[in-house]
Amino acid sequence: MPNHDNDFTRLELSLPNCLDNFRYFRSRIEPSTKLLVLVKANAYGHGAVEMSAMLQQAGADYLAVALPVEGLELRREGITAPILVLTSGTDFFDEMIAKRLEPGIPNLYTLQALCDKLRERGIRDFPIHIKLDTGMHRLGFVPSEISALTERLKDCPEVRVRSVYSHLAAADEPSEDAYTMHQIRLFTQGARTIEDALGYHPMWHVLNSAGIERFPEYQFDMVRLGIGIYGIDPVEYPEGKVVRRGLKPVASLKVKILQIKTLQNDGSTIGYGRHGIIAPEGTVIATIPAGYADGLDRHLGQGRASFLLNGHRVPTIGNICMDMCMLDITGVEAKVGDTVTIFGEDPTVTEMASILDTIPYEIMTSVPRRIKRVIIRK
Repeated sequence: MPNHDNDFTRLELSLPNCLDNFRYFRSRIEPSTKLLVLVKANAYGHGAVEMSAMLQQAGADYLAVALPVEGLELRREGITAPILVLTSGTDFFDEMIAKRLEPGIPNLYTLQALCDKLRERGIRDFPIHIKLDTGMHRLGFVPSEISALTERLKDCPEVRVRSVYSHLAAADEPSEDAYTMHQIRLFTQGARTIEDALGYHPMWHVLNSAGIERFPEYQFDMVRLGIGIYGIDPVEYPEGKVVRRGLKPVASLKVKILQIKTLQNDGSTIGYGRHGIIAPEGTVIATIPAGYADGLDRHLGQGRASFLLNGHRVPTIGNICMDMCMLDITGVEAKVGDTVTIFGEDPTVTEMASILDTIPYEIMTSVPRRIKRVIIRK
């Protein structure tokens, strides 16, 4: 099996591209609006520690993770920016309090459990974030629960609400704009009710990456930047429509060729299941150290996808294996150790997602931690 600890398989993270994307989204909002960046799920597969360090350098006001363990990892690695934990649960309150991780509160049970814990420790004004459910229907307080929420908050001086937020279900879908506006109206009403009850102004935030692009008039006090910071367009536009785009992919998955073989059409085949067919005149294949355990979906095999080698696109041949796959490089000059780009600027992760009938998020979050992340600073 290939050694993934060496330089043969790596996910390169471009600091310049990250900064360019950050500046672009920063330009889309008012100077006073804060910018929160999502680094959950290992920064959408990019590497949470590496991306958080870059984003902290870029000037992100907040980072957000899904789980307490993700926030704790960032603190251990020296990340000092404020961190919102979107799905805090109740099991890690001691650690979260110690490391100043700010929990998202979606229900009265979680709020009461945190208030009890803080009261035991004599802590007041601990920062929390209130999640409103305006139509996504995953987590959060629905409108009918807000009155009970405000009453409980009045009885809990141990916490201070840093923000009130909600999540838009279809901000990237123009056909669903009426629903998006309905969500924004519910959010505004709920946030205002909470603010009036508190007697102070917590930050409001409802826009995701697509929302920043399409509904900048509702940026309120903060916006949440997710997939866009990684250089993947959050909005799909109709073919032929001219739009600005300056987003640049941050991640490039690159490997080096392990072996090259020239195969004759002698009745043998390539790979598991014998699905790789050798051409009558012979086929030259290159074996690379990336397989489905590295996020390379098996449905990309048998020529469905092609990667970049020395300026040429070369297709997969045969089935993708767990740790390796084979490429048909017939007619392309190459040698062992040459670099193959699986995705990056060419081909893009969006192209790969299209082949698989999925979304770029799934492709990126499938790149495992065993793949070394390397920050490219120039």
